[in-house]
Amino acid sequence: MSMTVQPQQDRPDPTVIAVQNDALRKLACLGVPPAQPIQGRMHVTRSLMEAGDGFMAEAVKATGAFDTFEPENDPEGWHDFGAVEIRGETVFWKIDLYEADSDFRYGAETPDNPATTMRVLTIMLARDW
Repeated sequence: MSMTVQPQQDRPDPTVIAVQNDALRKLACLGVPPAQPIQGRMHVTRSLMEAGDGFMAEAVKATGAFDTFEPENDPEGWHDFGAVEIRGETVFWKIDLYEADSDFRYGAETPDNPATTMRVLTIMLARDW
């Protein structure tokens, strides 16, 4: 009996996606310029904006500094989700990947290509999830 092995489809490289996602977070949250151009934007939920007393600024800074990626919180290795604690409150952040010219309607077909992928970083209070 002979077996034919199907070639694996070209899968995006999770390491490349992680580097790009980290670059967006550091640019958006900490003002650190990326090594290569990256398309993206940051969205902060209304409840986080209304938290007051510098809470949002702390949450944004902590999001940019986050680097505790483990298999439990980053199963795909994309560095696209995290949680930080600010004054006893849990803040979630996530990065969604879209086709750059799709008005955020379609997921990125080649998420490891920064020229065709628009990243959207959303920062929110966990209780808003």
